[in-house]
Amino acid sequence: MSDRKYRQRGYHDDGPKDRDRSKGPEGPRPPAGPRERPEGPRSPNMMGFHDVVRCHRCGTIVTVAVVASTTCAKCSAALHACAQCVSFNPASRFECMQEIPARVAPKDALNTCPLFEARTTVEKETGSVKQTSARSAFDDLFKF
Repeated sequence: MSDRKYRQRGYHDDGPKDRDRSKGPEGPRPPAGPRERPEGPRSPNMMGFHDVVRCHRCGTIVTVAVVASTTCAKCSAALHACAQCVSFNPASRFECMQEIPARVAPKDALNTCPLFEARTTVEKETGSVKQTSARSAFDDLFKF
């Protein structure tokens, strides 16, 4: 009986000890890891991003510059209001992160605050292009 506990062949088998395990029958193996591309590394296919201003009441994208008399095209809410401002924070004093002498109320009504700056958000561009026909979509897919 053998001095090993298990009888499978493998790690502790007696064999040629002078053989280099990194060399195969045809010679040394190439180093493991990613292959080098002749044109360089591929750039990731990332979605585009863009800055948008949205209405604080209905969420519609505002396409015009926000000035003192600007209103939302969909819900007619005033856009030059504290709720639309970058500095609006319900947890801070007077609900504004800027130093203001008195609280402005109501927060969603039109005001003339000189510290107003419209809040912009960064969003992914996820829209798709509409095709006029199935044939033109196929042609665009394979660049015919």
